[in-house]
Amino acid sequence: MSKQIKKIIKFLSIASVFTPLTALAATAVQQGLSIPGFSNLFGGTGLSAEKSLPALILDSIQILLLVAGGIAVLFIIIGGYWYITSAGNAEQAEKGRGALVNAIIGIVLIVMSYAIITVVQNTVSGY
Repeated sequence: MSKQIKKIIKFLSIASVFTPLTALAATAVQQGLSIPGFSNLFGGTGLSAEKSLPALILDSIQILLLVAGGIAVLFIIIGGYWYITSAGNAEQAEKGRGALVNAIIGIVLIVMSYAIITVVQNTVSGY
């Protein structure tokens, strides 16, 4: 089989795994189910429904941190794949190791940023 056909088969395999998840996410939202901690973020009427500017900014920062965390997890997966499939190639193993270390540093920074944002939010709002 040619490389292009193998790539197409891999893409379709991955797409077939994630397609049902997106459909289930839509029905979960319709039924009122939500991810814990993010139910107050999106609400029933959207992100900007009757919120003050500071609350909107904090919610936007939390969404950006969520996206950054997802990207960091993706890089952990990619780095792990590179490291595992290096097959003795020192350059490929070093590339994978570097990606893993950088992604882990990124996750630590994201978690610390979330903690700082939460402390500032609780301090400013007076909870």
